[in-house]
Amino acid sequence: MPYIHDTPPSSPSPPTSISSPPSPTTTKPPELSSTTLRRILHHESDVLIVGAGILGSALAITLARPPHSRSVTLLEKSLKEPDRIVGELLQPGGVSALKDLCLEDCLEGIDSVRVKGYEVIYYGQGVEIGYPANAVGSRSFKSDAVGGRNFRPEGRSFHHGRFIRRLREVAMKEQNVSVVESTVTEAVKCEHTGQILGVQCLTNGEKDVYFGQLTVLADGYASKFRKQYIPRSVISKSRFWGLELIDAVLPKPLHGHVILGDGAPVLLYQIGSRETRALVDVPEGLDTASTKNGGVKRHLREVVLPSLPECVKPSFERALDEGKLRSMPNSFLPPSVNRIPGMVMLGDAMNMRHPLTGGGMTVAFNDVVLLKELLSPEVVPDLGNTKLVLKQMEKFHWRRKALTSVINILAQALYSLFAANGM
Repeated sequence: MPYIHDTPPSSPSPPTSISSPPSPTTTKPPELSSTTLRRILHHESDVLIVGAGILGSALAITLARPPHSRSVTLLEKSLKEPDRIVGELLQPGGVSALKDLCLEDCLEGIDSVRVKGYEVIYYGQGVEIGYPANAVGSRSFKSDAVGGRNFRPEGRSFHHGRFIRRLREVAMKEQNVSVVESTVTEAVKCEHTGQILGVQCLTNGEKDVYFGQLTVLADGYASKFRKQYIPRSVISKSRFWGLELIDAVLPKPLHGHVILGDGAPVLLYQIGSRETRALVDVPEGLDTASTKNGGVKRHLREVVLPSLPECVKPSFERALDEGKLRSMPNSFLPPSVNRIPGMVMLGDAMNMRHPLTGGGMTVAFNDVVLLKELLSPEVVPDLGNTKLVLKQMEKFHWRRKALTSVINILAQALYSLFAANGM
C-alpha cells in the first residue's frame, strides 16, 4: 500500500441510546478543516509538489507552516530511504539556509560530520582552505561573547538517504501536508489556457490525479518533465564513480579533500563515524577507463589508487575489492525563467552544476528561503493568480543569481581547471 500522511476521519459510530451513559473511553475525533478535507478527499491543494527530495521536502514544510499555512500535497514515487553517492556535503551557506527555514534539526540524529573546510592535495602537497570567518551572507556566523572572537562557519556531511528521511519525517508531521507515494506520469493541462492544473499518476498501480493551484516540479536530475518545459539541454561530460570507504584515515579530519594529479580530481569526505565517500571523476571517453583496457575498476586500481595519500590507500583498496561501485553523471544545466502558467520547475530539474564544489544543496535551500519571501500570502494571497505567480518567479530567477551564479560558475571553472579537459 502507498504511504499517505493523513487520512479522512473514520465514519461516526451509531448514536448511543439516551438511557445509556457515554463510554468514558470515547473521544470525539478532531474536526478537519475544509482545506484538509479537500486535499484528502478530492486531491485538491494550494500547492502540489512532485518530488520529495531536498528541495521538494523543504518547500512543502515551509509553505505549509505559518505565515503561509498553505495546503500542500507532496508526491514521491518511492518513500524508501534513498541511496545515492552525491548530495552528501552541505556547505555553510546551506546550513545557514536550513536555520532560516527552522530545519537545522534535520542534521541531528543521522551521524552527520562537521566540515571545517577543504584540504587540496596537489601531487602530494596539501594546502588547507578553511571556511572564512567573514564569509559574506553567512547566517551561521557566530561571535564569542566572552573572548570577542569569531567562530568560523561549518558545513555538514552525511549519508544522503538519512538526511532525506529526516526531511520527509518532518513533512509528514505537518498538519497542512499530505505525503503520498505515487508515480507521476504526466501533467494535467487546460486545453484553452495552457495552464497546468495538476498531474496524473499511478498510486498503488491505479490511475490517480492530483490538482494544485500551483504545481511544483522538483523531480531531480533525471526529470521526466524537463524536455517538455525547458529549452536547454543537459550537458554531461564525465561521471563520478563512488566508493564507500570504511575506517579510512584522512590527511585532514573534518575536512573535504580534493586530490589533484595527472588525472581528473578525486573527492574524499567523511559521511559518518566510520564511512568516507570517495568520488572519482571519470571523463567521457577516458582511454584508461575504456572496456578494452579493463574498464573503470581497473582505472581506479592502476591509475587512481597510486595517486592517493598513503593513509587512504588501504581502505580504498578494500572498497575496490568489495566491488560496490556506483556512478552518477556530472551535469550542467543553466537556470531558466519559469513561464508556464500554473507550474514552476525547481531544483536539479531546472538548474545543475558540476558537484565538485558541493553547492547543489546550498542552492536548493537558498531557493526555498527566497520563495518563502516571494510567495508569501502578503505578496501572493491567491496562488491561482497565475500572472502574479509568474511575475514573482521572474523576480526569483534574477534575485537567485546573486548566489547561484557564483556557485554555478565556480563549479564549472574549477572543474575545467582541475581536470584540464577544456570543458
